[in-house]
Amino acid sequence: MKSALTVLKEQINHFYLIRRLSVYELISKNKSNYLGMAWEVINPAIQILIYWFVFGNIRENSAVEVSKEMEPVPFITWLVAGFVLWIFFYQSTIQGSKSIYSRLRMLSKMNFPMSIIPNYVIFSQLYIHFFLLFFIIIIFHFSGFYINIYYLQLIYFLFATLCLVFAISLITSTLSTIIRDIHMFLNSTLRMLLYLSPILWQIESIVDNPFIDKLLMLNPLYYLIEGYRSALYGIDWYFIVHWEYTLYFWALVVVLFLFGAALHVKFRRHFIDYL
Repeated sequence: MKSALTVLKEQINHFYLIRRLSVYELISKNKSNYLGMAWEVINPAIQILIYWFVFGNIRENSAVEVSKEMEPVPFITWLVAGFVLWIFFYQSTIQGSKSIYSRLRMLSKMNFPMSIIPNYVIFSQLYIHFFLLFFIIIIFHFSGFYINIYYLQLIYFLFATLCLVFAISLITSTLSTIIRDIHMFLNSTLRMLLYLSPILWQIESIVDNPFIDKLLMLNPLYYLIEGYRSALYGIDWYFIVHWEYTLYFWALVVVLFLFGAALHVKFRRHFIDYL
């Protein structure tokens, strides 16, 4: 608990620095490209088109039922509603896991808490997510799904995603600094997670076993993605209607954060030894 409070205080006290470093991270990452930050939009757009072409043809472009009170929705809008969150989660988790060991030389010359490093890397991906989300809201508007009161829960689900990614990154950035293979293992695990989450297909449509369905729902991404879709389609207040799932999600985040903070605080004084 003491380690968790220490990490939280460091994030609050250095929030201004986190914002400045996140902007610098985003600019420096793309400064050598001719199209610059446009690639942050082009890459996800290409991935969405590929998945739409492949999985849309598998489904024969049939509509997707998102609620019993609504008509089935086009597969492309259903896909982008989940994929926009997946892109943010994947990029933030991957970049966060290598954030410390890839900056060890810089850390030896700087004087700020190491716990803010995964956070500012995550925040650099947040700006991209905002732009993609704005673009997708426009797509939904022209598809007949207009802005509604349920959009307010996007703020909640985005905050929930940030908390989950930061908790995971505290763990993986620490372990990756000690054992480099952890980053490669994480990358492979996340690629597998893409197909075990309701991003490319509806879990209910391919899994008939209720036990397996419940098992897959242990994946916190399931909660976040369904919450995003519920907001964008204006279905309901997902985090209230599914309050048991909400309690499970936050319990998992708290456990991951407590473990990650303890691990980080214990080993960070030794990070320079791995330079």
